[in-house]
Amino acid sequence: MNTDDDLLRDLQEEEEGGQEWLTTFADLSLLLLVFFVLLYSMSTLDTEKFSETFSSVTQALQGKMDKISTSRITQEEAGVLIDQALMRRQIIESQRKVYAEVKTLQTKKGVEGVVSANFEDGIITIRVPGDVMFDSGQIQLTARGAAVVATLKDFFIRHKDQNIKIIGYTDNVRPRAGSRFKDNWEISALRAVNVLRELLKMGLESTRLTATGLAYLNPLYPNTSDEYRAKNRRVEFVLEKRVSGD
Repeated sequence: MNTDDDLLRDLQEEEEGGQEWLTTFADLSLLLLVFFVLLYSMSTLDTEKFSETFSSVTQALQGKMDKISTSRITQEEAGVLIDQALMRRQIIESQRKVYAEVKTLQTKKGVEGVVSANFEDGIITIRVPGDVMFDSGQIQLTARGAAVVATLKDFFIRHKDQNIKIIGYTDNVRPRAGSRFKDNWEISALRAVNVLRELLKMGLESTRLTATGLAYLNPLYPNTSDEYRAKNRRVEFVLEKRVSGD
């Protein structure tokens, strides 16, 4: 027959053993919280409502989180994720407004029908055909190419919060025999550098600019026809918002 001490000890062991479910519950709750944060970063929820909802979730989980040391994501880490999601959302909305100005820029005399642009995940990409910027097999800007860069320069100066990555692209046809250029990598890189130098001469800060040549990588179309190869020859200006202002 069990004594009172034995019965009490059995009850304590059962109670301690019954706490194991909290680990799984807390992990699941934290995963749901992170998923909720990710959904918010891609949605248009009201900020005040989100704050109220998050506070309710935090209060509901507070007691259980204090008991769990095995959780992969702590409450502090979840808060960091939320801050990052909010900042990311703000950047995307800010870039969307800049992109609207790019669309207006495309109608300006001198670049109408020449400059194209797209917006994805907070990054703005402005494209100019390589054949507008450079003569075939050459790396020096044409007069028309310099005029296009001058038009873009005014836009870039108005938006000092944008870093500008200049990327040169070619098609997949190697330089002709006897060319002074070894390959398309060299041509694309020198073209990008010359565009960068042109912008420097026009007054843009060097800290905002980078130049890269990617040759025939990332083609817009398969290099299967002269028309498609011409579209793949291009210069891109990739704009990303500077998160730390000068």
